[in-house]
Amino acid sequence: MEGQPDNLFDAALFDDVALVLRSALAGDGDGVVNAFNKATTRAGVVGAYEVAWSLAGATVGDDIALGPWRLDFPGIEEAAYDKRWVARFLSAYANADEAIAEALFGAAIADGKLPQCLLTLAGSAIATIRHRDGGSGARS
Repeated sequence: MEGQPDNLFDAALFDDVALVLRSALAGDGDGVVNAFNKATTRAGVVGAYEVAWSLAGATVGDDIALGPWRLDFPGIEEAAYDKRWVARFLSAYANADEAIAEALFGAAIADGKLPQCLLTLAGSAIATIRHRDGGSGARS
């Protein structure tokens, strides 16, 4: 079927991303965390990373020109850890730089900040989707 995942792993990833987005759309922070925990149970840290990478794709969108892209966020060093992390993770996605994204993921784990970073990433994805769709939050 067109638009459907090609294999079981992709279907599980699709389900995990959908669960994160549904929870974030409902304002259910615990649901977002539980959805990431489900991905981690399914596939370890790689599962959570793949969900985060997919959320970055939903946030950045499909129509991005090839980079390189530069992070232009005045005052980023003064921003909270999770906001700096999300900006840098999205920049890594926009530049198709998975090595940087993986390093950011690892740093957030080491710093004990990954749950908050993922929650902020989910919120950013929902805010972006709502903005693109004129505030409805539903994609057509």
